[in-house]
Amino acid sequence: MNLTDILSLDQFIPKIAAGDRWAVIDALVDALVRTGKIRADDREPVRKAVRDREASKGTGIGYGIAMPHASVPAVQDAVAIVAHLDPPVDFQALDNLPVKLCVLLLTPQGQFQHHLQTLAAFARFLSDKDHRAKLENAPTAEAMLAVFRA
Repeated sequence: MNLTDILSLDQFIPKIAAGDRWAVIDALVDALVRTGKIRADDREPVRKAVRDREASKGTGIGYGIAMPHASVPAVQDAVAIVAHLDPPVDFQALDNLPVKLCVLLLTPQGQFQHHLQTLAAFARFLSDKDHRAKLENAPTAEAMLAVFRA
């Protein structure tokens, strides 16, 4: 899977400051509304779905990465947004480290395999220490996108 197929320039946020994981999720959902990736009418149901998933099992996977996600009827294909969190935020990660990089992923309901494959593709990409460092140091959305394209 090529992640750049579902990522465009407006789906990268080079710096987001939020007090906790709930504020991060809210900011990322709001950003998806602003970019037209989800409709304003779907904001609350999407936010609730992602928050419910996060409350049931944290999505901090370690190495400073969190991948909050949900399957929702509001999207027809996978939608993601990538953000650098500054300052880092506690996502109750497996390794107890605060999160610096957050990927919010939405997939259509009923597409469980596609959901898992997309999550796995992001996890593989972000498991590379060099990719993480470049994303953390990227000053612009353009620079962040370039990391995924390289």
